[in-house]
Amino acid sequence: MRFSSCYIPTLKESPADAEVVSHKLLLRAGMVRRLTSGLYIYLPLGLRVIEKIGRIVREEMEKADFRELLMPMVQPADLWKETGRWEHYGKELLRFKDRNEREYCLGPTHEEVITDLVRGEVRSYRQLPVRLYQIQTKFRDEIRPRFGLMRGREFVMKDGYSFDATTEGAEKSYKAMYDAYMRVFKRLGLRFRAVEADTGSIGGNFSHEFMVLADTGEDTIAFCHDCEYAANVERAEVVWKGQPATAACPAMETVATPGAHSVEEVAAMLDVPASSIVKTMLFKVDGQTVAVLVRGDREVNDIKLKNLMKAQEVELADAATVQAATGAPVGFAGPVGLGVPVYADAELQGGTDYVVGANAADAHIRHIDLKRDASVTAWGDLRTITTEDQCPRCGGRMELTRGIEVGHIFMLGLKYSQAMHAVFLDENGKEQIMIMGCYGIGVSRVAAAAIEQNHDEHGIVFPPPVAPFECMLLNLDPRSEEVNAKVEEIYALLQGMGVEVLMDDREERPGVKFKDADLLGIPAQLVVGGKGLARGIVECKDRRTGEKGELSVDSLEQDFTAWIEKVRQGWASR
Repeated sequence: MRFSSCYIPTLKESPADAEVVSHKLLLRAGMVRRLTSGLYIYLPLGLRVIEKIGRIVREEMEKADFRELLMPMVQPADLWKETGRWEHYGKELLRFKDRNEREYCLGPTHEEVITDLVRGEVRSYRQLPVRLYQIQTKFRDEIRPRFGLMRGREFVMKDGYSFDATTEGAEKSYKAMYDAYMRVFKRLGLRFRAVEADTGSIGGNFSHEFMVLADTGEDTIAFCHDCEYAANVERAEVVWKGQPATAACPAMETVATPGAHSVEEVAAMLDVPASSIVKTMLFKVDGQTVAVLVRGDREVNDIKLKNLMKAQEVELADAATVQAATGAPVGFAGPVGLGVPVYADAELQGGTDYVVGANAADAHIRHIDLKRDASVTAWGDLRTITTEDQCPRCGGRMELTRGIEVGHIFMLGLKYSQAMHAVFLDENGKEQIMIMGCYGIGVSRVAAAAIEQNHDEHGIVFPPPVAPFECMLLNLDPRSEEVNAKVEEIYALLQGMGVEVLMDDREERPGVKFKDADLLGIPAQLVVGGKGLARGIVECKDRRTGEKGELSVDSLEQDFTAWIEKVRQGWASR
């Protein structure tokens, strides 16, 4: 492709509204343009990136025996009402009515549609398993769409679905997709981890997220150095292996703590470590007010609370709710005499002589033994894991890192098939419910995540499988007939070798071309100019390492083949 005939409107500066690296560089590199909040136009180079990611995804889906179809983006409300998600999905589901007042939504996902399709066709166990997928535009009405393709309202997604007759079959489908995802992200040239994850609004029995590792990631991953265990911190287990405290605790004592709302303020005022303070947090769980207790130097994990209580919605209680439940302003809640259910983190069983809020303004209570002085409804894992904790699988050392979720697979079980009566007749002629799995990859998000992980001060540094082109051919003297002729010859040679090449044939200064070449992040650069040709050489540059070299014009095919393989191997061996 020729630069002059391809629409690549590069920018010298980042737009003011671009916040994260991928957003800035996608705009600067002329790959996307914002239409309105959360909606983006994919320009030619950006579309090539999306299509290359999609091609790899399709190839691995087919290897896993998943077959492609395409479902409508617009979905009738009736299907969503069957599963109850019409009411529970939230405001991210864009609902609307047609001219006949029938209700519809723009699909953020397609569990209902695919289940309706399969239940209308499959009658016998002999027709199972069914494994289908699509790559399609989705829409989620995010309240604050930010960060370009990282969190837009409209996005390109691969969503796949499996229907099996048995649990063993469903687990086989899940494993096939897990393995396919591992191959996809390896082929894309990304550094990633597969981690255990919460099932969220999709639901189901268990799930894994596939996280691209990047310092700018919005999710935190906990992983073990000694085994393969890894999990999103929302899911990461904290296994308390201590013994219940047996030491005697003095009688309770109420103390004045004027103005001390935070753990840090209370610890300083009473001269105690944060670990000796019990933090009492109030939440609204499906409309019910509950209290959660964790050590003062820990954080409540509301996802774990949601799962423990098998709830639909969990949110931190507002100041009015705290006042009504405790009789005190925020910062002074405590479990003693509290008239709401109290859930305590298991770790608290290992200590005693705690400090808690007194449920009165400017006061706390010392010398608390929770089993003696408070009524705990249930103990459990209710906090966020830290690097102080041991691996829940092998007891090894845990570490936290940042990641960007680009894929998520779910073992749904019967959640949708039961609600929508997707059934089949088994070998005995008895009606059974299909067992489902669903599997998503954010195709457009992968493009952004690749940039978040691979960039420098000059621009994008695309892995070869993701890059819009593998090689950029720069003509430094487009007014020279000799240089033009040689550039055209090299262009034809590279295309004949099967190399995807973008030829910069613009009548621009060399400095502009060099900057744009680095900005676009194409892995290999070939530079052709009059001075170099006079010496019988073509200059080359590895965009990832910045390493420059020279290739002989007389043996260009041979030299280029060896050099481009070195560039590819450099990526593969990272």
